Amino acid sequence: MSPDWLDTIHWNPDGLIPAIAQETGTGKVLMLAWMNRESLQRTLETGEAVYWSRSRQRLWHKGESSGNTQRVVQMRLDCDRDTLLLEVEQRGGIACHTGRHNCFYHRYQDGDWQVVEPVLKDPDQMYGDKT
Repeated sequence: MSPDWLDTIHWNPDGLIPAIAQETGTGKVLMLAWMNRESLQRTLETGEAVYWSRSRQRLWHKGESSGNTQRVVQMRLDCDRDTLLLEVEQRGGIACHTGRHNCFYHRYQDGDWQVVEPVLKDPDQMYGDKT
């Protein structure tokens, strides 16, 4: 595959693009992460989501510590070519480092943010003290 397709993406000034992970079958948004050229190429090579960790400044194979990997079913680029949508099979049922199914577990309700998604697995069990 020619790397020319990477040049059609509108990367931000840091060389990144936001990537939304959406659960196949349900359409539920699981998380938002960032990708660079290398992580996007690795994702295509492995068939599993590989992101760029802005906090750690390194590639992050989703699930490398927890085992909750994301198998990529398909990828789409939006109309402005500046956001990716990854349709994924969320292995292990947990996408969020907090142990929840997705990262969007706060809902604005009655003038405040309410936690509306349960913790499915204690993060200490998934990561030890690495969270």
